[in-house]
Amino acid sequence: MTEELLEPATRSVTRSDDLPRPEQLPGADVVIFDGQCVFCRGQVERLRRWDGKGRLAFLSLHDEAVARRYADLTHEQLMREMVVVDRRGNRHAGADAIRYLSRRLPRLWLLAPLLHFPGTMWLWRRLYQFVAQRRYRLRGKTTCDGGTCHLH
Repeated sequence: MTEELLEPATRSVTRSDDLPRPEQLPGADVVIFDGQCVFCRGQVERLRRWDGKGRLAFLSLHDEAVARRYADLTHEQLMREMVVVDRRGNRHAGADAIRYLSRRLPRLWLLAPLLHFPGTMWLWRRLYQFVAQRRYRLRGKTTCDGGTCHLH
């Protein structure tokens, strides 16, 4: 299937070459996400657009580089939640990753007070888990091999 035949919304989330990789931005935080999840890819594409200063690089959890670079992160953990590895090597997972990103990207600064309000992280973590467990039902799953994507 050629890119021209894809709907515009699908086209923007299925092209991984638009996302900067850690090799391209060595000083950036690395966002590890489910690259086979249409919902996840859409959110990551939004983060990329909001990151005008090259603060973020991206890796699909299905990429071989993840196991080599981040052996401490299990496939099961990465299937449960997005992880951001900051420049110092700290890991921020799930709602904590979103909280971290709310301080890094100006477009998310409006969320920062809510996410940093004392005693509310339990709520944000539960909400994140609720959405993460249903992400394939929200938008579906893709498998890309050889440049062609098929919806399962």
